[in-house]
Amino acid sequence: MRVRAVGAVDLIWDEQPPYDDRAGGRLARVVVTKEFQGDLQASSVAHLLKAESARPGSGGYVGLERVVGTLHGRPGSFVLQHCGVMERGAGSLTIQVVPDTGTGELAGLAGTMEILLVDGEHGFTFDYTVES
Repeated sequence: MRVRAVGAVDLIWDEQPPYDDRAGGRLARVVVTKEFQGDLQASSVAHLLKAESARPGSGGYVGLERVVGTLHGRPGSFVLQHCGVMERGAGSLTIQVVPDTGTGELAGLAGTMEILLVDGEHGFTFDYTVES
């Protein structure tokens, strides 16, 4: 059975200087530290690689994020994989659990997360299943 977790998330961005800055795209690393509140009580660190186009509103990023805490009261950890693309202001973002990375009571976790921005505040929805 698929379950939905919701809540707020606080983010701290640590953007590094570009490591490759040429025509066609600037490449840089970003480390994002997160604190989740709500149905997911957890901390995480996401390591992202991003590409920025010279055209405003276009770029992309990929990343991995280890989440440690409790999900609906179940303690454990898991890894999320990010893939985001912006094309002239229109974006898409996929965040999903890397298969078989769940530990503790989150072993067998599978699902997708969405990060929301409402009135300047970040939130999340996380639709998931856990093997019994």
